[in-house]
Amino acid sequence: MPPNKQAAPGGLIGRGAELGRLVRVLDAAAGGLAGVALVGGDAGIGKTRLIRELIELARRRDFVVLVGQCAELGDALPYLPLTDALRGAAAEPGGPVVAGLAARPVLRRLLPDSDAGPSDAMTGALAQQRLFGSTLSLLSEVADQRPVLFVLEDLHWADRSTRDLVVFLTRMLQRERVCLVGTYRTDDLHRRHPLRPVLAELQRLPLVTGVEVPPLADAAMAEHLAELGDRDGDRGGDRGSDAIDGVVRRAGGNPFFAEELFAACAESDRLPGTLSDVLMARVEGLSDTAQQVLRVAAVAGRRVDHELLRAAAGLADEPLEEALREIVSRGLLSAGQRIGYEFRHALLQEAVYDDLLPGECTRLHLAFAGLLTERGGAAAELAHHYAAAHELRGAVAASVAAGRRAIELGAPAEAHQHFDRALADWAHVEDAEALTGTTRVRLTLDSAAAAADSGDYHRAISQLKRLRQLVDTPELVAETNERLAYYQADMDETAGMLEAAHTAVAALDGEGESPLLARALATRARVLWDHAHPQEAYATATRALEVARRTGAADAETTALISLALFEEATGTPERAEELLTHAAAQNSRNLSINLRARFNRARVQYESGNLEAAAKNAEEGVRLARETGLTWSMFGTDLRFLQYLVHYVDGDWTTAEALANGFGVRVGTIAEAVLSSFALFVEVGQGRPAADERLRWLEPFWPQDDFVIYMARGLAAEQALWRGDPGTAWTHVEAVLATLKPFEAGSIRMAATGLWALAELAKDHRLTAGQTQALREQADDVLSRARYAATHGLSGERAQLGPEGRAWVARAEAEWHRVYGTATPEVWQTATEAFSFGFCYEDARSRWRLAEAFLEVGDRAKARAEWLTAVEIADRLRAAPLGHALAELGRRARFSAAHDGPHDGGPGEAREEQGTVLASLTGREREVLALVTAGNSNREIGERLFISQKTASVHVSNILAKLGAATRGQAAAIAHQEGLAPPPG
Repeated sequence: MPPNKQAAPGGLIGRGAELGRLVRVLDAAAGGLAGVALVGGDAGIGKTRLIRELIELARRRDFVVLVGQCAELGDALPYLPLTDALRGAAAEPGGPVVAGLAARPVLRRLLPDSDAGPSDAMTGALAQQRLFGSTLSLLSEVADQRPVLFVLEDLHWADRSTRDLVVFLTRMLQRERVCLVGTYRTDDLHRRHPLRPVLAELQRLPLVTGVEVPPLADAAMAEHLAELGDRDGDRGGDRGSDAIDGVVRRAGGNPFFAEELFAACAESDRLPGTLSDVLMARVEGLSDTAQQVLRVAAVAGRRVDHELLRAAAGLADEPLEEALREIVSRGLLSAGQRIGYEFRHALLQEAVYDDLLPGECTRLHLAFAGLLTERGGAAAELAHHYAAAHELRGAVAASVAAGRRAIELGAPAEAHQHFDRALADWAHVEDAEALTGTTRVRLTLDSAAAAADSGDYHRAISQLKRLRQLVDTPELVAETNERLAYYQADMDETAGMLEAAHTAVAALDGEGESPLLARALATRARVLWDHAHPQEAYATATRALEVARRTGAADAETTALISLALFEEATGTPERAEELLTHAAAQNSRNLSINLRARFNRARVQYESGNLEAAAKNAEEGVRLARETGLTWSMFGTDLRFLQYLVHYVDGDWTTAEALANGFGVRVGTIAEAVLSSFALFVEVGQGRPAADERLRWLEPFWPQDDFVIYMARGLAAEQALWRGDPGTAWTHVEAVLATLKPFEAGSIRMAATGLWALAELAKDHRLTAGQTQALREQADDVLSRARYAATHGLSGERAQLGPEGRAWVARAEAEWHRVYGTATPEVWQTATEAFSFGFCYEDARSRWRLAEAFLEVGDRAKARAEWLTAVEIADRLRAAPLGHALAELGRRARFSAAHDGPHDGGPGEAREEQGTVLASLTGREREVLALVTAGNSNREIGERLFISQKTASVHVSNILAKLGAATRGQAAAIAHQEGLAPPPG
């Protein structure tokens, strides 16, 4: 076939380049690098044909293929394309997806006639996190057996939860053998279309390949139509080529338009003007009965079940089948065993639907609503049909039911929309309460909860503030204000938060104890703690615990126990805090988020107390619970994962830490993902890996958005800069981090220590003027004061006690401050080393590095070498390359040899003196100095080589001259040569 025909593999004409790009993503997935392709183009341009070719190719390569399609149903069924894909996979018994679904009831529940059993208490955001995690783990599990192609068609119609799922999978898929493909119409994406920002976000990711399907070239279009004519039979002999030329000119490169024009050309000498005219001309060529059936099918949507179509059309079997045979033979509908009938193209369904008369449209929607009601159809679909039929009573009932179903499925955004739609029509339905089994106030509370669960706290808070003006019973006043304070605390909106929390509790005074009172008290305790009222918070949490236990409010009991534990930890009794958190973790609250929070805090307290073994065990237990319940990516599931990583980073098991970090995405797109990703920098920076640079590039856009990301990412960027010999950049990072931290925050101590390291390196510059040196020392004084303040002050005033790591960082900061002033002694660095000996391997080695330097400065080579050897062993084991390089440089300059086993290492430049020589009176350090004098080094150069100050070097030289009886440095060098003391190498 000549090149100008641009045939793609498999006979697809004119789309070789586009299919080639998709095949490259498919190949990468087969090789273990997950990929995402977003295929865009105008309606009818050939996206579906292109994807069909890709699917056939994937099947030939033994891929597991999942295909799901979105539908235009107003507020579409949540996760409709995922449901569609899973339903198709479930129809193939024995396949890998079926086995995976068996272990994931949250996904089985999406399927019609599911046997997943009753839903648990998990709803809203937590259920969504579980569904997302389960989808990711299912794809990963299947991909372990065979590579996966997952296609989501027509994303321009996707519900928000589906869009969020696509974003989640795009960011999380890394090394899985998964190729994710989404298609969308570019001509449907108006300026405010919700898919626009999603595409803009995803197309920045290197994992994503954008494929824009352009109009088909004229030559390719002509070849395509000629092939179509050959397949369908002669269309008029010589007249066929003229018809093709005319169609090509008219079609504008749109294959679907061209095919419809070509079909119309065979039926009429006069071609319609627009695509809609073409489509309707073909429809009007049908019999009256067939046109009626097609109009009914168009109201159902892109697909329709045979029995539902039969009932809605009101036809007997024989005329219905004749009509359907006519429609299918004309290529307007296609038949499928699983779906009944499907329009050949969405544009055809839209054209037929748009041609309906208003009354006809209303009547048919109402008919479908009635039929779906009888058959137990999906509530979201019912709500769509009732709303289109302007039947408010049915629309309100169906919208409430659809919202409840969306909550169960983990689609809070759709639930909020359904609830809001019901609230908008509520006043027009007299028996709305009896019809829905709820009240307007309760529905507003549910709507606010769904908004908060979907991340729209502003909307939730706005709804609750308006609702406060309407509620009058103590219970509703309490619940409304408690939820308001809770959501405000979640988003750090302090205005009115304390007042709302107080109102919630006050409303129940005199009403007796209840689970609602326990919850209100627990929320009030949390708010009081956030407002720095620790004593009142403690008293309130104590009362919340008592009420919760007496009323059986398990969630409030767990929350109160956590609040009390945080108080005990802050006031210096971590043992009591751990005991309370152990009780909290054992409660097994119905709210899994609270369970995970209790487990996270227990492991965190153990970690901060220096009990690394217990922390590792309990963090692993919490991660396992999160994984088993599909909550790996929930807030506390994420917290537990980075705590597990942190424990192994500290205890020196960097192999395990690195394996855990494989799940920390580099190409992050949310704050939660950025926080998790930033933890991987600990090992990456410690090992000097280039991956740290890419991770920092992805994290940088989040610096203005989240203080913790700044603390983690910029703090470790500072360490990276220091290892690379750029203390100025390091200091810039430290200043930025300290500016975001409150003076009492313990994180200030570590940042201060890093900042003082940078200032100490800057102070070594011999070009500094006296004024510049003084300015650096004043900065060091300020930074050390900041560390000391954070070490002794907490949120509520005086800090009771720091954990072992906190105390170690204080010691490190003190030692680095001495380096700025040039007054660091072995005693100072010994204190820091001992402080990190609780189990923090890497920092232990870094402290020993400086301790070895300090011992060298006072001439104690034996102790210096011992500390150096220990640090080298740890750095080698951790593969901590930057520290290893620093230790190697120290060893070279000190002439240490790791292979020498004796207690004293003279090195190649140190002669072995015999008893009675003139050099016998010199100390080991003085012999080192004399060797450098012999080599012609100045005092400044001697100080740099031996890690001592210039002044100290001068004192050593003076002592040497006195002991040798030499008047000048030259005479001392001559004596050294006579005695066999050779200058050092290099």
